[in-house]
Amino acid sequence: MAKTRKRGGYAGTPDRAHPRGRHRPRDHRGGGHGARRGGSGSGTARLAPHRRGADTFRRTGSALSPADLARIRGEFAATLKGPVGLPEVRHPDGTEAGVLGGILRTGLDAYANVRPVATTPGIPGALAGSPRIDYVIVRENTEGLYASRGRGVGNEHAHVDQLLVTRAGTERIVRRAFEIAVGRSGAPADGVRRVTCVDKANVLPSLAFFRRVFNEVAAEFRLSHPDIVAEHRYVDACAAELITNPGRYDVLVTENLLGDILSDIGAATVGGLGTCPSGNLGDGAAYFEPVHGSAPDLAASAAGPDAANPSAQIRSGAMLLDHLGERAAADRVRAAVDAVAAELIGHGEGFSCAAFAGRAAEHLRAG
Repeated sequence: MAKTRKRGGYAGTPDRAHPRGRHRPRDHRGGGHGARRGGSGSGTARLAPHRRGADTFRRTGSALSPADLARIRGEFAATLKGPVGLPEVRHPDGTEAGVLGGILRTGLDAYANVRPVATTPGIPGALAGSPRIDYVIVRENTEGLYASRGRGVGNEHAHVDQLLVTRAGTERIVRRAFEIAVGRSGAPADGVRRVTCVDKANVLPSLAFFRRVFNEVAAEFRLSHPDIVAEHRYVDACAAELITNPGRYDVLVTENLLGDILSDIGAATVGGLGTCPSGNLGDGAAYFEPVHGSAPDLAASAAGPDAANPSAQIRSGAMLLDHLGERAAADRVRAAVDAVAAELIGHGEGFSCAAFAGRAAEHLRAG
């Protein structure tokens, strides 16, 4: 595959693209949209919207039913999920109950959480000197500390959550990270294609194991791609460098919780959580969503929900199109978002969610 990179996006290998053939995206609004598989080969995506999440949990005791999960797995090529969850909707153990991430990631075996972090042309970043930033965090999605979701052990005196790292899980997430690096142009600062293993191997044996397996997979890739540099960073040092020297990073691969935290740090440097998309990819099913959550505090504020920045949600749709092999369409969507961001934000104009989305739609129609 050609070594092209989409700014703020990712490039997968050809066998990763639309593995289920013709597509029918599914949409979880508050919940999402899904792309239904069809046999026509027309290249069009038929949307099938569904509402799931916190309100569904309050009504039924489940944020997403097993039947819905089976339909997503079997009928849809990809899913576009909107932000879900309410802080007051919780399980008896205190964890949030109305979210879909844990259900979809494990239920679809969507083991790779791909989170691009990139500056937008014309928009000043949060860092001094506005360095160009363009890297991808590849977060293991089904293991790590989050594997203890709903499974922790505890009483009124203490609680314990386990950090799970398996060889199979680590091998496949590291391979995915290297595959993404193959399709990119390298770090902005030096053009070097590199994959950085981010861990705490000096403290936790589980993450020392993660690093060891990373090294084994890196050695395999070095045979066919000797130009891709494999390196390591401890997570605390990496967190600092994402602020002091973000341009040296290209692709980072890491454990579940660490990737969750690092991607939020990255988002803060390029305009906030409202600008960053993500994809959750397996070897078959996939779903796409903004990095941010539902922000009920914004909805309840004087500004109201129309003050939300929709660009992360729209960019997640572009990642879905990439995944389905519709890369020209994905590029058009990203270009429209970048243009509107430069018009509205870059010139200091205020904007509403509806106005931003409407302006982006105008760019798409004009282009």
